[in-house]
Amino acid sequence: MPRSAVALAALALLGATTGCSLLAVPDARTPGGPVPLPPKQVVLAAAQALDDAGGARIEVAQDGPAGRRTASGALVWGARDEAALTVTDETGTGQLAMKDGAIDLARQGGATGHADRAGAESLDPKAGPAPDGFAGGWMTALVTNPGSRAYAIGQRVPLRSLGGEEMGGVTVAHYQGSVPVDEFFGVDQELSPARRAATLDWYRQGGVAVIGFDVWVGPGQRLLRLRETARGSAGTTVTTTDVPSVGTGDETPPAGG
Repeated sequence: MPRSAVALAALALLGATTGCSLLAVPDARTPGGPVPLPPKQVVLAAAQALDDAGGARIEVAQDGPAGRRTASGALVWGARDEAALTVTDETGTGQLAMKDGAIDLARQGGATGHADRAGAESLDPKAGPAPDGFAGGWMTALVTNPGSRAYAIGQRVPLRSLGGEEMGGVTVAHYQGSVPVDEFFGVDQELSPARRAATLDWYRQGGVAVIGFDVWVGPGQRLLRLRETARGSAGTTVTTTDVPSVGTGDETPPAGG
């Protein structure tokens, strides 16, 4: 989870710049007004704010050569490590439930898969037999705080501002950048050496040398959307995570509820 002094410093800077828009949008300043914050600071602050919220509803869609996958529901992290998601992939629709990091994925037809949070990739229909294998990160993303990925993007990806966009009736900031696969995953200390090697090998086999990232941040340090684009020899895979609402509530809502 993003608990870095860098992110905390970004939050402190946000609090100190009274009246400064969160959005680092080119040419959005007024004469004599505060300078917009650099994209890195905005994204790190939004990642920290989502991490502090402790939970969110998420909607995830992946489009690639194999077709479309979707997932929606509730995800909780921190003191609780839970999820309740409806997942649709090439095998049909299933219900993913996570409690204290233990995952059960009940698919149509009665088949049920079990894994712990660290082994979520084993539940992917494309997963191989290796316990430290990597199948593209779809299942891992479904049980991981989106703020954690946003934090990694803010730290490792050179981002530029694409300006303001309308989303849900408000102006939000859109940031974009790309980074070599080796640079993004090769420094990820949360991965075991075996998982790191398997991840890098998976991208190499698919001919993916660079990953593109887009981040949308709204007013109030609100992380709204993440998008990952991987172009390789097998085609282009785009994974988009929307965060329509945040907060844990009293209970994890039922999947799809």
